[in-house]
Amino acid sequence: MKIQLSTLHDIPRIMEIINDAKALLKSMNINQWQNGYPNQEQVENDISNKESYVILNENDTIVATTMFTIRKEPTYKKVIDGNWIQDESEPYGVIHRLAMSKDYRGKGISKFVFEHSHQQLKEKNIRSLKIDTHEDNKIMQALIKKMGYEYCGIIYTSYGAKRLAFEKLIF
Repeated sequence: MKIQLSTLHDIPRIMEIINDAKALLKSMNINQWQNGYPNQEQVENDISNKESYVILNENDTIVATTMFTIRKEPTYKKVIDGNWIQDESEPYGVIHRLAMSKDYRGKGISKFVFEHSHQQLKEKNIRSLKIDTHEDNKIMQALIKKMGYEYCGIIYTSYGAKRLAFEKLIF
């Protein structure tokens, strides 16, 4: 597997993967990504900011997508019923919009994305990676915890949705 920055050419495949993920979440009665987010405009914005990535298999087929940034996440300023491990004023990385092709779920791609993100942060001497997920998305919560992340409290998205916030210090 390899990971690389997305291009505008990748958008149809990225949206196919995101729509597969939306359908999976809906089938599991998880009200995440059911309100039109993420959409093509968001992906285009991520690409223009050089924050959208695609994960390719050995045949160079796109099998997953994610957004990774080291810009501060405005919705992370306020944590309810908890605190970040590292102060919010310090630099950190963020993973958003991680989705796999339905044929590649359970094949270690998420772990690969997390490890790649950790390496990117180490190279920039950034010690923290933060992520959030829906309270009913038990699969993502299990992955986050398995990767060594600690629960830090609740945040609310820009559109008012409750999310569980996690953080890991990277050394």
